[in-house]
Amino acid sequence: MEQSQIAAMRSLGADLRALRKARGLTLTELAEGLGRSVGWLSQVERDLSEPSISDLRGMAERLDVPMSFLFAHSSAPVEEQGTIVRAGTRRPMGSGEEGLIEELLSPDLTDEFEMIHSTFQPHSRMQTPANRPTQEVGYIVSGHLDLTISGREFTVGPGDSFRVRQELYHWSNPYDDPCVAIWVIAPPVY
Repeated sequence: MEQSQIAAMRSLGADLRALRKARGLTLTELAEGLGRSVGWLSQVERDLSEPSISDLRGMAERLDVPMSFLFAHSSAPVEEQGTIVRAGTRRPMGSGEEGLIEELLSPDLTDEFEMIHSTFQPHSRMQTPANRPTQEVGYIVSGHLDLTISGREFTVGPGDSFRVRQELYHWSNPYDDPCVAIWVIAPPVY
């Protein structure tokens, strides 16, 4: 295996562990869901074993991330992996179904937080309000966004920021322009 493949798998193993923990899954639960042994999954998370494409597909499904998220590790040069994220190499996150396009700004999911670049498409909205066990801070770069946080309604625009602390929240962009925001989420949930 080439050095770049080894470095990419190191990032993948750490991210798989972080995703599994963020979803409250034990090694045993995820391994059983994949039809694999706990030992094998432990080796993947410690970068001692390489998952097959079928394994990655099953992991993406059970961890609720797109397959592309698990493949994007190899796009950065070895010396930049884990440190630098270039604009053209951000990893896509989520499905984009609700009109929200998200990309990971953090190099990986091994820190106490993650940074996300979010684009809320015009006339889009969150279908189901969320309440996550996180603290989140958002900063609006461009456009406008309507937020409901713990029953309070707000409209935020360029330069505004907001916080959600384990509260029920909902977003919508009823406007004609996209809204771009940067989110910091702790602990990582993707």
